[in-house]
Amino acid sequence: MRKVYGHAWARNGLPQRSSLVAQTAAILNMKPHRISPIARVIGRIPYRLALAGGWIDQPFVSVHNPRPPGSMVVVGLEPSFRFMDRSGIATGTRAVATRVWQGKLPARPPAELVRELYEIENKGKAEPSGSQDMVGLIYPGINRLDYDYAANGGVFPVHIESINDRSTVRWLEQVIHVLPVAPRPEGYNPLDQKRLQPRWIARLGQSGKDCFEAIRRRDLQALGASLNECMTCWEKLLPHTVRHPTLKVDLVGLLRAYQSCYAGAMYSGCGGGYLLVASKELVPGAFKVTVRVAPRASR
Repeated sequence: MRKVYGHAWARNGLPQRSSLVAQTAAILNMKPHRISPIARVIGRIPYRLALAGGWIDQPFVSVHNPRPPGSMVVVGLEPSFRFMDRSGIATGTRAVATRVWQGKLPARPPAELVRELYEIENKGKAEPSGSQDMVGLIYPGINRLDYDYAANGGVFPVHIESINDRSTVRWLEQVIHVLPVAPRPEGYNPLDQKRLQPRWIARLGQSGKDCFEAIRRRDLQALGASLNECMTCWEKLLPHTVRHPTLKVDLVGLLRAYQSCYAGAMYSGCGGGYLLVASKELVPGAFKVTVRVAPRASR
C-alpha cells in the first residue's frame, strides 16, 4: 500500500498541530546510523533535489499566479557523498544548517526548523533563498510544496504532501539519473531578466502538481513530460536560467539533446549544475541518488 502524508499549513506559515505532531514523531523516531568517516567530513545534514515547479516558491513569482496554489517537488537525499557547490542542490542552505546545527538536524518540529533556517540564511539578503531549499533539506521523502501568495505572502507552503512509501521511493531512485554538467559561474545572476507572465507561472505551478502525480503513479513518461514542461516555463519566465553571458556550456543544446533521447530532463537549478534525466535505461556518465525516507510507523 502506498502511504501519502498530507500536512496542512496554517496561514502563519506553520502546520496545523495534528500534522506537526505526526511529522515530528517521524523525524524523532529515525534510527541512528553509525557515523562513517565521510559523514564526519561532510556532515549529516541531508541534501535536497528539486524537480518540477521550481521558482514557484519565490513570492515575486507566486504573486502573479492566476491559479494558486502553484506547486513544486523536492526530494530529501541521504548525504552519502559531497555534491558540487553552486549547482542547485541547496548546498548554500545546507552549509548554514551545518554551521548552526553542528552538522545534524535537531530533534525539533520540522516546520519550526524550516522557519528558523529561512530567517538565519536570508537575514539582510536582497534576493532571499526560497523556503523550498529549507523544506527539502529537513523533510524526508518526496514532497509536493503548494505555494499561494495570499497565505503568508507566499514565503512558506500552505500545504505539504509527502510520499515516503518504499516502493515509490525506490522507483524514483531507479528512474532519475543525475549527470554532472558544471557549477554556475561567478558573476552569474538568473534574475537579470524577468518575464513574469501569469499564464506561464500557472503552467510552472501545474508542472509541480503533474510531477508529483507522475511519481505517485510511477509513470515515467508523465514524469519526463513534467520536467520538460518546467524547463519550458523557466525559459519563458527567466531566460537567464539557461542563457547568460557568463555561461560557458551550451545548456540549451545539451538539454534538448537529452530530452530527445530520454523521457525527459531538466537542470537541478539555474545556470546548470546537474542534468536530471528521467529514464529506465542507464544514462552514460550519470549516477543515482538515495532518497531519505521517514521511518515506518510502529504497529
